[in-house]
Amino acid sequence: MPTDAQHLPSSLILVGAGKMGGSMLEGWLKVGMKPSGVTVIDPRPSDEMTRFCSEKGIALNPPNPSPADVLVLAVKPQMLDDAASSLNAYLGPQTLIISILAGKTIGDLKGRLPAASAVVRAMPNLPASIGRGATGAATNAEVSEKQRLMADALLSSNGIVEWLPSEDLIDAVTAVSGSGPAYVFHLVECLAEAGAAAGLPAELAQRLARATVTGAGELLFQSDLPPSTLRQNVTSPGGTTAAALEVLMRDPDGLKSLMREAVAAAKRRAEELAG
Repeated sequence: MPTDAQHLPSSLILVGAGKMGGSMLEGWLKVGMKPSGVTVIDPRPSDEMTRFCSEKGIALNPPNPSPADVLVLAVKPQMLDDAASSLNAYLGPQTLIISILAGKTIGDLKGRLPAASAVVRAMPNLPASIGRGATGAATNAEVSEKQRLMADALLSSNGIVEWLPSEDLIDAVTAVSGSGPAYVFHLVECLAEAGAAAGLPAELAQRLARATVTGAGELLFQSDLPPSTLRQNVTSPGGTTAAALEVLMRDPDGLKSLMREAVAAAKRRAEELAG
């Protein structure tokens, strides 16, 4: 995704360099973030991350890091309480916090980090690890336009960013795009199983299902047409696809109702975890 490099911060501290944190770091470097401006804090970095920081000239766990323009929180949510006491030392009066901690509200963060002011809460998803993520983000009132542009430059290095008018929508974003990749993976599982039930060898059904979903996803990514139009383009009246869609679109027990129920369940659980 194109990123306006002029809005990248000159200094950034990444707290937590696991799978998602590490993927975000790689994305920042690809769009022009200077390695010398990055500091990584992780009490148990992987060997791969240790090598990566060494090769790129990124400071890893320095003894007394100075406050940075941006502090990105990418630790596991349950680790926030243990990490909070040391994090205040990394915050200056103009430091922007970007948190990708699921279930931790802006209020939670400010309650644990007394020095915090400007906060962006973001919910990326797994495809961010390959630069094709979908991230929903919300700010508090203290975030300036310059800081929002910095956050957008960082988050969009891993995919699209949708800015939300309210943090209240984060739980719905979690239910749609945050958890959504798992729904798609399960669709592949179900399609492959259905193919095997129809007589295909199981491994062949798995390959066909996987290629079909990834190919359809790429077509959707490259096309400007709405999904409904793409669906109609594949569907000949009275044909095989129409017969299948009659089942999937059956009311009230079709895919639409099932997906609404699934997303509602994920949203309720996100609300419970946040509470």
